[in-house]
Amino acid sequence: MTIREIGCCGAYCKTCISGQKEKYPNERTCRGCKLGYESGMRDSSKTKCKMKVCCFVERKLETCADCPDYPCEVLEAFWNKNGWKYKQYKKQLEFIRQNGYDRYLNNADKWKRAHGKLAL
Repeated sequence: MTIREIGCCGAYCKTCISGQKEKYPNERTCRGCKLGYESGMRDSSKTKCKMKVCCFVERKLETCADCPDYPCEVLEAFWNKNGWKYKQYKKQLEFIRQNGYDRYLNNADKWKRAHGKLAL
């Protein structure tokens, strides 16, 4: 469990099937928020996701929970998309802000999806 396994939006990326090579070796490689940029395998100048550009590329933050401008227009637009999961990601970022990454990861390590139940 590491902070690198949390997307800028608060999603727990370790649960992604395509990112679990040992379990699913024939699946495509996960392209998540952070993978490949530090090694140079991906070019950050070609990034299109506004959230990733702001959080990870420009501000060098782990997640939007670390941002002094939280919440911002980019996050608000993301949270207002159709779909239950976007509301869950908002809860996850707020949980990180209030309780820290260690407590978040203790919860997330039990999840089967990129979001799940948060308990103190």
